[in-house]
Amino acid sequence: MNWALENLSGPGKALKAEAPDAHETAGLIRTGTARLADARHPALSLESRFDLAYNAAHALCLAALRRQGYRPSHRYIVFQVLPHTLNLGPEVWRVLDLCHNKRNHGEYEGLLDIDERLVADLITAAERVAQALQA
Repeated sequence: MNWALENLSGPGKALKAEAPDAHETAGLIRTGTARLADARHPALSLESRFDLAYNAAHALCLAALRRQGYRPSHRYIVFQVLPHTLNLGPEVWRVLDLCHNKRNHGEYEGLLDIDERLVADLITAAERVAQALQA
């Protein structure tokens, strides 16, 4: 049992215990991997590559959490629990958390402040998540 995840689980908390579903997890990994591959295409706009990489990272992080037997109550928590789901450190989850905030500003306020470096860092972070899932 993962005590850190268990402590975040319960009524009114960030996670809800729910039996893992291998079919769901496989689907999340499949879509995350496909989006990550598409995010690497330099012919796409920077915004499209960001969206693809962010959604890939989210799907892969959600797969890791679901595999542990939890469902999030908020999108961002899948990034913050990476030390507990995939043993990934702040060099990965901080990039993903930053990109989550950038995504929200873009989606809800029309202020998508991104650049090539951020998208490259996001893709690298998503790749680290994908590699950890395969290990």
